Amino acid sequence: MARRSALPPFPDAAVLRARLDRAREVAAGAGLVIAPGSDLRYLIGQPGGSFERLTALVIPADGAPALVVPKLEAPGYGALPLDELGVEVVTWVDGVDPYGLAADRLRGADRVAVSDFTPALHVLGLRDALPKAEQVVAGPIVRELRMRKDAAELDALRKAGAAIDRVHARVGEWLRPGRTEAEVGEDIAAAIVEEGHTEADFVIVGSGPNGASPHHALSDRVVEVGDVVVVDIGGPVAEGYNSDSTRTYAVGTPRDADVAATYAVLQEAQQAAVDAVRPGVTAETIDAAARDVIAAAGLGDFFIHRTGHGIGLDVHEDPYIVAGNTVLLEPGMAFSVEPGIYQAGRWGARIEDIVVVTADGVESMNNRPHDLVIL
Repeated sequence: MARRSALPPFPDAAVLRARLDRAREVAAGAGLVIAPGSDLRYLIGQPGGSFERLTALVIPADGAPALVVPKLEAPGYGALPLDELGVEVVTWVDGVDPYGLAADRLRGADRVAVSDFTPALHVLGLRDALPKAEQVVAGPIVRELRMRKDAAELDALRKAGAAIDRVHARVGEWLRPGRTEAEVGEDIAAAIVEEGHTEADFVIVGSGPNGASPHHALSDRVVEVGDVVVVDIGGPVAEGYNSDSTRTYAVGTPRDADVAATYAVLQEAQQAAVDAVRPGVTAETIDAAARDVIAAAGLGDFFIHRTGHGIGLDVHEDPYIVAGNTVLLEPGMAFSVEPGIYQAGRWGARIEDIVVVTADGVESMNNRPHDLVIL
């Protein structure tokens, strides 16, 4: 039987209450149904878990929110300040229709916004229980709350950034010729926890030609002298907020003659994008700042992904730093700046920092050097 461990309440009840109130305000008359996941953690302090039995936070346009939860799962929410938040706990047992219980709190709603990653099993059950209500995704509503981090969230991101910086500072302990990517990755994953994360969410060690695959993970390829190696790592700290940082290493002198000149272009592009961050510019402006430098060097075809993604309780969240995104940057928005250059079959490189928009510019959560690290 699946079990859920209680998390310490973070942040405090007053902040969570304000978030619930704001969610209702932004929903503009729509009911909200929030399934377990990062949105639920943002609103009540715990992500819960998604199983075949419905668990959902139901926020009507008027009236008290309700946490509809199986009775056998309810103790897992016992550490949360639900009374202080004004959240009614509605339990149910097998044989009872949970969708009807949720629908009872949303009667008369013309529009119901359902969290983006709610399982289809539950979406369809809610649709049957509310046949006259239009169902839409809740992402645009919750995004308006989560994009702008408050002071406590920013402190958690700084903590995560410093922790992953400490791991990158130690990569030379493990990355050397004769070891496989998987062996190096295992040591890095252990260090991610040692340095202050609750777990290693992802570890990419892309050596030689594998570095030209941006989402390569780990393999049994043996690291060789002359390899350029992309190391992209991250994970959550206790508060739930994530790190994500990439540095590129070389094991001895790079075997390819174009590495130094190409990497210099990448450094210039990443710095140009960071320098462009300030309130009032669009997300796509930051993408263009990096992309224009790489394109001007004749390497534009080798930059094959967006420049960045928002980060917080999820590693990837709004705002996305990509062409076509006209969202205006505001203080408190946190995202990655991570241009890359990837030459298929040969080598690749990426530099990634998490940055936060400040009142007059930008603050970086990562402070390791950007130079190609020769080991």
